[in-house]
Amino acid sequence: MADGLFTQHLDVVVQDISFGAREDLDYALHLLSAARDGAVAPTVRIYRPQPTAAFGQRDVRLPGYAAARDRCRDAGYAPLVRRSGGRAALYDRGAVVIDHVEPHGDAIVGSQQRYQDFSGVIAAALGHAGVTTGIGELPGEYCAGEHSVFGTDGLHRAKLVGIAQRVVAGAWLISAVVSIEDTASLRTLITDVYRDLELDLDPGTIGAATDFVPALTPDAFLEHLVWAYGQRTDLTVR
Repeated sequence: MADGLFTQHLDVVVQDISFGAREDLDYALHLLSAARDGAVAPTVRIYRPQPTAAFGQRDVRLPGYAAARDRCRDAGYAPLVRRSGGRAALYDRGAVVIDHVEPHGDAIVGSQQRYQDFSGVIAAALGHAGVTTGIGELPGEYCAGEHSVFGTDGLHRAKLVGIAQRVVAGAWLISAVVSIEDTASLRTLITDVYRDLELDLDPGTIGAATDFVPALTPDAFLEHLVWAYGQRTDLTVR
């Protein structure tokens, strides 16, 4: 799939220590620039983030943004504005972040296919871990997206994965935040932030993989993710 997600070989880099909330977001853009310049081969970077409140650029223009930003800072979540689209996404070390970057002569070509491939490989990893998943936007979900991955037990559905993509001349970056573990306090914070921003939200769509497989951990999910990528292409894991 030349215009999709998977090349003949991928470097998988597991970043053991977060650089910091802002630094981790900036490093993804550094990788994108390096790929554009031919300095980075197709690479998947995986890490567990520091507590982060990643606001979308549209959020900053809302009347309630200052209150939402301050609420996050008071709760210990670094308020940042990301360059990719979407609405506010809050996450911490209970999540796994995936940045997949590749050089490409015409990076706009295949962008929709990349969304499908990326959501598919993450859904496969969660499925390998025992989580029943689906792909698509849930009514009232936070940071809504048509390629979100949700978990389900047949009665309840909750968003587990948000995906964003950034394209520049000569390269592309597609990223995901996968919620593995979360807490009642994080769910309450997300709900309050969306209330500050006056954005629609069904709190019942906020979830984590442990809602469906309680024993799953972020570190264990890394192994399932490497397995899922390995079913699709050749890997070097570092």
